[in-house]
Amino acid sequence: MKVLTGKQKRFLRAQSHHLKAIFQVGKSGVTDNMIEQLKSVLEKRELIKIAVLQNCLVEKDEVAKEIAKRTQAEIVQIIGRNIILYKESDENKQIVLP
Repeated sequence: MKVLTGKQKRFLRAQSHHLKAIFQVGKSGVTDNMIEQLKSVLEKRELIKIAVLQNCLVEKDEVAKEIAKRTQAEIVQIIGRNIILYKESDENKQIVLP
């Protein structure tokens, strides 16, 4: 897992602007099942947005760190209650970083 530069993060933030949150973290927090699904979605899409619901008992920063660590993804941005994650795909490369 390589660390993203500021320029790469800006590029990814621009790319993620139009994305809809495809996962929601709620009261149950981050589950093993969710992590498995996130891994497969990250492999397909590379860049995803996750919403942290109001009833989530864990702080959004902690949720982001846990998900990033368990999926080996990079946190691009945490904005409001949304987390933007990026993980370079092994077989499905679509995003070319500057």
